[in-house]
Amino acid sequence: MRKVLLVTGASAGIGTATARLAATRGYDLALNYNSDRAGAETVARAARDAGARTLICQADVGDPEQIARMYREVDGAFGRLDALVNNAGVVDRSAPVTDITHERLRRMFDINVIGAILVAKEAVLRMQAQGDGGAIVNISSAAARLGSGGQYVDYAASKAAIDTFTKGLSDEVSRENIRVNSVRPGLIETDIHAKGGEPGRAERLAHMVPMQRPGSAEEVADAILYLLSDAASYVTGSILEVTGGR
Repeated sequence: MRKVLLVTGASAGIGTATARLAATRGYDLALNYNSDRAGAETVARAARDAGARTLICQADVGDPEQIARMYREVDGAFGRLDALVNNAGVVDRSAPVTDITHERLRRMFDINVIGAILVAKEAVLRMQAQGDGGAIVNISSAAARLGSGGQYVDYAASKAAIDTFTKGLSDEVSRENIRVNSVRPGLIETDIHAKGGEPGRAERLAHMVPMQRPGSAEEVADAILYLLSDAASYVTGSILEVTGGR
């Protein structure tokens, strides 16, 4: 029987790469997106071609009511949940802290932190009720360690919160065989840089990476699928860096 995986932010970047790879590894997929319906449909077609059953569910994870609706759709389509990749997130344009507004902070933390925690909460409730464990991978960022001064300190702080949440939640649920880990991507070639106003950022900063290149979304997906898999059965509360050594 194929396991059921929910991927938030599945319509582009790391979410897309993760969903595509998971379909080839035996997962059925609930694919969440907020605004890019076409991207989600493209991923769903590729997943179905790989043998996966798919559900596309629109929801802004910054809104608790939409999170609840998303889970009702997952429950109705699959009746269970075995794994979660907590990937949905936002960045904003580079700015010093002195230029950051309350509105920007609310958006950043509502989606990247509060939304991620509530999405994980609902996943845990289902895994506990099923009684046979599960796996959660939260997507963090090397920015949590680097601080991103002069760029995205608010984004870095939101991802540091995710790392702390990962450790705390893993301690709470490990006795129920629910494993919770995070992945910290570094400079990855995705469209998140363009959304932050710097489409060439990954290539521009590649010289700062010991491996002298940006990573790919597929390389991050490989790390995520490892943490979801039985090969990582004794790994929980951990942070896996995918940063090229940076």
